[in-house]
Amino acid sequence: MTLRLTSLRPLIQVFDMPTALAFYRDRLGFEIVQHSPEIDAPEGRYFHWAWLRLDGADLMLNTAYDAGERPAEPDPPRVAAHIDTGLFFGCPDVDATYEALRAAGLDPAPPRVAPYGMKQLWLTDPDGYQLCFQAPA
Repeated sequence: MTLRLTSLRPLIQVFDMPTALAFYRDRLGFEIVQHSPEIDAPEGRYFHWAWLRLDGADLMLNTAYDAGERPAEPDPPRVAAHIDTGLFFGCPDVDATYEALRAAGLDPAPPRVAPYGMKQLWLTDPDGYQLCFQAPA
């Protein structure tokens, strides 16, 4: 038997789904493919899980806390550990992506070429995850 894969959809935990959607959907341009039912909770109306897509990139978001259990502020040690998670997106034009992100009100550092030959643009999402948009230099 040969292993055969058709896609990869990483799932990341987010503190606040509306904030995460404002970043991924409204600023980066991801579309919601599917989501869990909306709920009314002390934190507001939202859904716990969403599957997002932008071109060929899929990403799933899941709330880190159940309704009514979310603390008032993110847990600093938990968020600090998110920097260890990197999401790398294949990106045909890193310079154009840099300009698009700036036009969307984000402030990433300019793209740079890594020692291993990839032109990369780094950005941190609201939950502290590292996003890298890259292409061969």
